[in-house]
Amino acid sequence: MARVVVDVMLKPEILDPQGQAVQRALPRLGFDGVVSVRQGKRFELELDGAAGEVSLAQATKMAETLLANTVIEDFTVRIED
Repeated sequence: MARVVVDVMLKPEILDPQGQAVQRALPRLGFDGVVSVRQGKRFELELDGAAGEVSLAQATKMAETLLANTVIEDFTVRIED
């Protein structure tokens, strides 16, 4: 079985209100020195078959089709051990 991770983040030029809210809240909770926060999504997919190029290609197609809005989001796909 292949475990593939897809991480989705807003593109750098897109405003991230959730990340900004977290950044503003952290100092109030005693966490100083945080310069920036970006919020994203992580998908862990378990696919039939061995981990390899086929599973990476399949997960990439899933990300392009459903998991990420490629107009405003970037994604990375990787095999997890």
